Amino acid sequence: MEYSFRAKVWKYQGPAGWYFVTLPKLLSKKIRRLHGPAEEGWGRLKTIAKVGKSKWDTSIWHDSRAEGYILPIKAMIRKAESVKVDSRIVVVLELQPIDPKVLKWLRP
Repeated sequence: MEYSFRAKVWKYQGPAGWYFVTLPKLLSKKIRRLHGPAEEGWGRLKTIAKVGKSKWDTSIWHDSRAEGYILPIKAMIRKAESVKVDSRIVVVLELQPIDPKVLKWLRP
């Protein structure tokens, strides 16, 4: 399934200084409802992300403070697409649909 959204880039103020975008709350709720059972440790969902012409394998992470998912933006992608803090970017996420056979094993 493919999801597209626009978001502002922000930088984590910790020692690593990672760059992220926060998915919109309504989109995060929809993704969690449809894909939540496939989450791995720490609320991680594998995805393919696209910004501009750049595409990469990554994950989105559920962040309870943001009440939704966050997506890390790699340095390689930021450089290729001229992305900086406070840039507003369009992101396309490709999440794999959940196989109904697997879904029954994921639910308690």
